[in-house]
Amino acid sequence: MEILTHKKAAPRLLGSPVRVERGKRAEVELLTSEEMVVDSYGLVHGGFTYGLADYTAMLTVNHPFVVLGKSESRFIAPVRVGDLMNAVGRVTEEEDRKKTVTVDVQVEGKKVFTGVFTCYVLEKHVLTESNP
Repeated sequence: MEILTHKKAAPRLLGSPVRVERGKRAEVELLTSEEMVVDSYGLVHGGFTYGLADYTAMLTVNHPFVVLGKSESRFIAPVRVGDLMNAVGRVTEEEDRKKTVTVDVQVEGKKVFTGVFTCYVLEKHVLTESNP
C-alpha cells in the first residue's frame, strides 16, 4: 500500500489508511477522541467526520497533486466519542484529470455520512505559481 498524497496527514485527526488501491478504492479508520467532542453528551463535531471522508477521497485518487474541487455531503447519524469510524471511498467517474469519488462513513456497520467528492489531479502542486 503506497501512499502518494497527503503524506503529513495526522492520523489522530484524519484517520489511518487501512487499504489503498490507487485510483479505485481506499479505506480509512478514525477512532474518535475527547478532543473532538463539542458537548457534555460526547457528540463529535461533524468536521472530523467530514475530514475523514475528504482524506479518504484524496487517498482513493492517491496522486501527489490531487485537490478537492467540490463536494456534496449528507450527515445521516451522530458520532460519539469512542466510536471507530470506517470510511470507504470508490472512484465512480473519471474524465481526464477530474475524478468523482463516493465516500461512505460507518460506525459499527451503520452509515453516518455519505458524500460525493469531485477531485482534480493537477500538473503541479496547488501552491506552485503555475497553478491558478
